[in-house]
Amino acid sequence: MPLKTKPTGRLISFEGSEGSGKSTQISLLAAHLQKIGRDVITTREPGGTEIGEQIRNIIVHNSKGEEMCAETELLLFTAARAQLVREVIVPALHAGKYVLSDRYLDSSTVYQGIARNLAADPVAQVNRFAVGNVMPDITVVIDVPTEVSLTRLKQRVTDLPDRMERENVDFYNKVREGYLLLAKSMPDRVILVDGTHTSAQVAQTIWEHVRVRLG
Repeated sequence: MPLKTKPTGRLISFEGSEGSGKSTQISLLAAHLQKIGRDVITTREPGGTEIGEQIRNIIVHNSKGEEMCAETELLLFTAARAQLVREVIVPALHAGKYVLSDRYLDSSTVYQGIARNLAADPVAQVNRFAVGNVMPDITVVIDVPTEVSLTRLKQRVTDLPDRMERENVDFYNKVREGYLLLAKSMPDRVILVDGTHTSAQVAQTIWEHVRVRLG
């Protein structure tokens, strides 16, 4: 279900390495938008729908996950994304809601395209097929050095780390470089924010950018 007319809602995606603070900043921005009267929903990738959550479980927790090839990973991510777009995002945008998504198509560009070394053209084609013309109005990239990302992951009070969280330093360096390149190449859409500051400082920076860009 593509966007046939310009919706009154807005889509804001959040990107960054594991441990960059996306979830915290999504919650803070959602609260800020609600305070000024916006109708907000939050979602995540992979997931956000019943089908998407089942796909998420395959990607991050499957016992054979270490054997998953990069092409399979890409197709699973974009399958979950296609469902999320049609089931959740498009109806919300047409209803005038602000959708804050923890990851979107740029994750595939960076994680599978750059960090997994898949060719850029096939990744872009699969991404376009999954999302159609539903692109973010704003993409917030929260940047943290790799060592900070890994330290934060170790400090999480959770169960065993998932498959993405178990990647090595070289992988995370590629992810960070990919996001920095994305921000440099798409300044009209992408906001690059230093995630090493306090949560409040990061939230204020994000809000200032969002307020200006969305009027």
